[in-house]
Amino acid sequence: MRAARRKQLTERDREEWAVYVQHVAPLPGRAMPEPPPPPIPVQPVSVQPGMVQPGSEPTALVTPKCRPQQPKTIAVGDAPSGLDKSSWNRLRTGKLAPQRTLDLHGRTAQRAFHALNAFLANAQADGLRCVEVITGRGVGENGGVIRREFPLWINLPALRPLVLAASHPHAANPGSVRLLLRRPR
Repeated sequence: MRAARRKQLTERDREEWAVYVQHVAPLPGRAMPEPPPPPIPVQPVSVQPGMVQPGSEPTALVTPKCRPQQPKTIAVGDAPSGLDKSSWNRLRTGKLAPQRTLDLHGRTAQRAFHALNAFLANAQADGLRCVEVITGRGVGENGGVIRREFPLWINLPALRPLVLAASHPHAANPGSVRLLLRRPR
């Protein structure tokens, strides 16, 4: 786990600290703590030929390298990037057995969503690789609410980093989805 960066104190923070310290007495045998050091002034960058001038339109947007890339959205039944062909074929054809199953039949959409969140978090924490979620077929041509919302749920920022791929284990059973989870780092 990375350590959080320390935010630089502003001049107002320093003023508030000085006012606060006036009302505090140190413990017996201890000295008053030193005030925080002043901020390091930032040197202005000189504009060289070929650099973007302030107020001008940039020709191309540059993405910072330190920003983590968001994973692409997962569609149930589509091969994801970053997964080898043999693993995808085993998941897609139902030959990769699920290690745990969650049945969402009879739940409201809200309860099903919370159950899915807890289920996937626990499954990854336990180091499971393949899980199955039964959404049910639903009624009508569009299916039920849970089946319709499930692809949206697994693409939410809280769940998307956990899931690598999703597929129906059998073409004739759209009410069940097998998920291949990412290995915990």
